[in-house]
Amino acid sequence: MKKWLTIVGMGEDGWEGLSNRARIALKAAEVIVGSTRVLKFLPKLKAEHQEWPQPFAAVVAQIKPMAGRNTVIIATGDPLNYGVARKVMTFVPFEEMTIIPHISAFSLAASRMGWSLPDCDTLTLHGRPVANLESFIQPNAKLIVLTADQTTIPEIVLRLNNRGFGQSQVTVLENLGGDSERVSIFDPSTDYSPLNTVCIDCVAAPHAKIYSRLAGLPDDAFVHDGQLTKREVRAATLSALAPAPDHVLWDIGAGCGSVSIEWMRSTRGCEAIAFEHSADRLAMIAQNMEALGAPRLKVVAGKAPDTFDNQPAPHAVFIGGGVGNAGVFEKAWEKLRPAGHLVANVVTIEGEMHLYDLQEKYGGDLVKIEISNLTPVGPYRAMKPRMSVLQWRVQKPW
Repeated sequence: MKKWLTIVGMGEDGWEGLSNRARIALKAAEVIVGSTRVLKFLPKLKAEHQEWPQPFAAVVAQIKPMAGRNTVIIATGDPLNYGVARKVMTFVPFEEMTIIPHISAFSLAASRMGWSLPDCDTLTLHGRPVANLESFIQPNAKLIVLTADQTTIPEIVLRLNNRGFGQSQVTVLENLGGDSERVSIFDPSTDYSPLNTVCIDCVAAPHAKIYSRLAGLPDDAFVHDGQLTKREVRAATLSALAPAPDHVLWDIGAGCGSVSIEWMRSTRGCEAIAFEHSADRLAMIAQNMEALGAPRLKVVAGKAPDTFDNQPAPHAVFIGGGVGNAGVFEKAWEKLRPAGHLVANVVTIEGEMHLYDLQEKYGGDLVKIEISNLTPVGPYRAMKPRMSVLQWRVQKPW
C-alpha cells in the first residue's frame, strides 16, 4: 500500500512554526486528527477534522479504518520522542507513513537552559508513575523531564527532598515555543501551566541517599526480612544474567525483589516479572519498586511453577529460591528463550547436590562465592564469613 498516513509534529508556535513540508501535507489531507488544542492552531483547511480519541487506547479503532485515505495526525513536538508515532507503528507499517518532526521539548528546554543535550538524561512522566524518576536522581545529573501536568512538579520536588537532593535547582519551563512561554525556578506558591517541562540540576546533600545504577545496591536500600540476595552476590548474579535493552527477566522466589529491581534499573527498557508467594514479601516488593524507581515491575503472586503460564517468555531467569522444587527449573528452562541466561543460587547441601546434577546435564559454570565481613571480637576485629553461595550460570543453546 502507498503511504497514506503522515504524522506531523507541531509546537506551541502552531501553524507559523511548521515547515513547508508539514504545511503541504496538511493542505493536501483528507482527514486531520489531533487534540482540541492543536486543531485550534490550524487555518481553515479542506480536510475533515477529528479529535484525538479518549482514552488513548482507542486510537487503533479510530485510525485503522482510514487506511488508504490521505490522513494526517498532528502530534506535539517530535512524534518519535515519547510521542504518538511509536504507538501508531504498532498497527500501521512504517512503510505506509511519513513522519515530519518538530523541535522536541527536550531540545527546546536544553536551549533555554544552555545545557548540552547529550550531557542530560531525558525522560517522561506523562502517563507514567513519578517513581520512574528515582533511578535518574544522581549527583551532578542534569535531568529534562516531561510532565503529565502541573501536579507532577511538586511530586518531583518531594522525591528530591526525600532522597537528600533538596538543594537541586528545579526549573519549570511552561508553554515552550509559544507566546506565553515562561521559564522560572520552582516556587510552591506559583500556579503553573499544565503544559510544562521540568529541568533538574541535581545536587546531593552530605546525607543524600545515592543509589548507583550499577549492580549491587546496599542491602539497606531495600525493605527486607533478611532473606535477600546480599549485595556482593547480587552484583555477581546480575552480571551473569547480562541485562540488555528491552529484555525480560523472570525472578523466581523474588523475596523483596532486589534482583528484579536492579535488573530494571540497569539498562534501558529492561522489564522483569517477580514470582513470589509470601504476602509479607509481596508487600516488601511493592515498597521497594516504588522507592527505587521500578514501578513497571510485574509482580505475580503464587507458588512456582504454577504461576508461569501465560507470562512473556524471558530472556533471562534467576532462581533465588526453590530451584529444587518439582518443576520449577524444568518449566523455567522450557520457557527461557534460546541463548537466554539462567542463574540459580543455593546455600544448602541439598541445593548444591541438585545444582551439581543440573550442571552435569545442562552444562554451564558452577561458582562458589564466599564473602566475609569485618566484625568486632571483644576489643579486636575479625573477618566473619557468611554462608557461602553456590551459583550456577548456564546459557540455553540456540
